[in-house]
Amino acid sequence: MSTVQEIEAAITRLEPKKIHAVADWLLEYREGLWDKRIAADAKAGKPDSLIRKAKAGYRAGKVTPFP
Repeated sequence: MSTVQEIEAAITRLEPKKIHAVADWLLEYREGLWDKRIAADAKAGKPDSLIRKAKAGYRAGKVTPFP
């Protein structure tokens, strides 16, 4: 199976229980990719400017209490 269309066709031939297992696996896989992306961005310093801006806003009193 090398194409998305082939994978989709194979999934349609599965019984519902196995489709749910594939969906669960895919969700877990996507979450892992997201975690790796966030970790790489953090290591590269991408959120640093946002953190500085948030801290400056907090120090300046420009915050709304969370209920």
